[in-house]
Amino acid sequence: MPRIAHSVAKRKRHKKILKAAKGFWGDRSKQFQQARRALMHAMVYAYRDRKNRKREFRALWIARINAACRKEGLTYSKFMSGLKKAKIEIDRKMLSNLAINDVKAFEKLAELVKGKKS
Repeated sequence: MPRIAHSVAKRKRHKKILKAAKGFWGDRSKQFQQARRALMHAMVYAYRDRKNRKREFRALWIARINAACRKEGLTYSKFMSGLKKAKIEIDRKMLSNLAINDVKAFEKLAELVKGKKS
């Protein structure tokens, strides 16, 4: 019985890995074993950072809202508490966009919150 060569499947597997590792530094983009190791690390980081991105954006939105609130003489926590009391349900991403792009609308929200405070 003749020996079976796996060269076609092997080449396809290797090409797939090397294509994914394109742009990696040095041998990590040229040698299969190096590329495979680097790609495994890259995929671990990508998985982890897809989760972290959500945290980072939320922190960014909160920082922007807080800065806009301070201009209106409020703290972030009092502003968010006031929004809840006023039954205004706007997520932090939209509040952040308002604080940056539509300052007048954000000021009106702040006035509503100040009105609910007392």
